[in-house]
Amino acid sequence: MTFLAKKIEKLKEDGVYRELPVNYGPCDNKINLNGKEVVNLSSNNYLGLANHPRVKQAAIDAVNKYGAGAGAVRTIVGNQDIIGKLEDLLAEFKHEEAVMCFQSGLNCNIGTIQAIVDKGDLIISDELNHASIIDGVRLSKADKAVFKHSDMEQLELILKEKRSSYNQVLIITDGVFSMDGDLAKLPKIVELAEQYNALTYVDDAHGSGVLGLGGRGTVDHFHLHGRVDFIIGTLSKAIGVVGGYVASKQVTKTWLSHRARPLLFSTALPPAATAASIESVKILMESTEYSDRLWSNANYFKEKLSKLGFDTGHSETPITPVMIGNEAKTMQFSKALLEAGVYVSGIVFPTVALGKGRLRCMISASHTIEDLDFAIEQFEKVGKKLQII
Repeated sequence: MTFLAKKIEKLKEDGVYRELPVNYGPCDNKINLNGKEVVNLSSNNYLGLANHPRVKQAAIDAVNKYGAGAGAVRTIVGNQDIIGKLEDLLAEFKHEEAVMCFQSGLNCNIGTIQAIVDKGDLIISDELNHASIIDGVRLSKADKAVFKHSDMEQLELILKEKRSSYNQVLIITDGVFSMDGDLAKLPKIVELAEQYNALTYVDDAHGSGVLGLGGRGTVDHFHLHGRVDFIIGTLSKAIGVVGGYVASKQVTKTWLSHRARPLLFSTALPPAATAASIESVKILMESTEYSDRLWSNANYFKEKLSKLGFDTGHSETPITPVMIGNEAKTMQFSKALLEAGVYVSGIVFPTVALGKGRLRCMISASHTIEDLDFAIEQFEKVGKKLQII
């Protein structure tokens, strides 16, 4: 294994080697990291539901009723009734005909893409799409084309040149791009898809629970219900649990149950996660309280950082990147903030392009103004010390 040891040494030389800290409690606004309480700005727990009393109690009740695990693959042992309840509730929440739940958002993409396109088809993908989309595209037998990030002129050029040569054409985009926090130009993508008879596929992992009425997502935000063919959501971010889902037509759900490999070859969601997700979705359907608080916190944090002179990119969502550039300096900044009581992971290559290192601050509805003010104060101190501002 010396070849791996050499690679790890190179990470250390480049200043990007990391050891994962240990959280000794629930994921919340503050966490016990390596035995020290710190303000947590590294979680996708947008609405604070991961530690919500109702959500936790639903998980406990489900374990008592159904046990710890689902027991087998759905196509072998069948569905536990609560999976059906979750799928029906998500379909109602998303205003879509049917939903199929997967074990993770990653599994949604690597399972769905290869199932809905085949040889003789074409996938057109945004260059900044999530890694799970890229992997899903690679697993398919379809041809591939990539357009520059949110470049609608290039997307249309590809459609003009290639549409007539293929059976199905599938345009894939993130709804919210997770590293920069910007939105897909979804209205234009849908318009082009309709013009050129193409299918649309939106991974809304960071839009679900965040955008749209009560967190119904990017499609709701842009008022595009009924015009997007495949909507991917996650249960592990704003919903606060684990898992993913595909919202589409009933015919899609039926086909995926026969051809999506993660559904055919991996055990279903455990009862605790399924029941907890149901409770989280119910909370979202009852009130906009949590999404309203999330946006209030995010706007407050962005404004304060910008006034200090930090470059927060062109985010349109609670995702707040603090652009550093150099990989080693990014990790140095992250380490110094942790020592000061603020946990923000450094994001460097290969997650983002070389020279595009950043601290990605993830704001939550669970943060108090005191949490945010403390974090901003530490950003200012460390930023000045490292001559970033």
